[in-house]
This record gives sequence, C-alpha cells and structure tokens, in this order.
Amino acid sequence: MDQNAFRETYHAVNERFCIYEKSILTNQCGCSSTEKFCIAEREGVHCKSDRGQQQCQEYLDILREQAKFALHTLDTEKKRSLPHVKAIRIQVGGLLGLRHACYPDEPIASTINDIDGLLILAKEQFGDFRELPFSTIMQQVAAYKTKKRAHRRNKDE
Repeated sequence: MDQNAFRETYHAVNERFCIYEKSILTNQCGCSSTEKFCIAEREGVHCKSDRGQQQCQEYLDILREQAKFALHTLDTEKKRSLPHVKAIRIQVGGLLGLRHACYPDEPIASTINDIDGLLILAKEQFGDFRELPFSTIMQQVAAYKTKKRAHRRNKDE
C-alpha cells in the first residue's frame, strides 16, 4: 500500500486519533481510552473518548509551549509538527514528568500505564494544567532520551 492510500484509509478509519499515538506505538505508554487497529500491516491508535482526546490535546499544547527551551524550538514552529524524536521526547518525557509531579515520593517511572488516568489525577491534584509544576516536568523532558536503533550490519561483514 502506498503512503497516500495509507493516509486516506487511516483518516477514514480513525476519526478520533490518539494524541499520544507515537508514545503508545513505541510501547512506552499505555492508555485505558485507546484501542489499536491495523491497516496493511501498520498499526494505528484510536481514542475512544472525546473528553480524553481534548484533555490530551490541552496538556500537550501547554507542555509544548512550556518545553520550547528544552526542545530548542522557536515560536515560529508552534503550529508545525515536531520531528519524530522531539515529538516522542515531549510526549514521553512530559508524561514521565507529570507522573513524578503527581507522585513525588515514588521513583521516576520508565513507562506510563494509563495516560488518561494520569491526566485526570493531575487535574484533580492541581486543578488546571497551567498550574502544574513545569520545572519538575521539564527536568524529565530534558532528561528523556529516545532509544537508539540497532545499526544493521553489512551483509559482507
């Protein structure tokens, strides 16, 4: 299946896409409000909740605004999509930082089991996403490193 056909089918099948799809597909996060689907041997993630999708988008927008320095992005890049590595870094690092802000006495997690549950808890604890301790969260965004791909060996070696 060519890329254009895949994109068209993806958007037709997945009307309510998951904001954290990259994080979920890399098995670094999970969410009780999502379900995976396959199109031509590729996976996608569907959000089952309008409220959940809006909540995720709200947090990610605020997080991205707060993370400009950590990600080395400019104001002019606000509406553009981020490169994959930066997108993963802000998604996973931002959620790990949020979990640490909600559970400061626990060790920093390596994965997030339920994004929706974490965002609900954060709103209960802090009232509004703009009131979150972004200095704590940004430490995890800055510290998060994506996993390096294994280099393929030459057939001749």
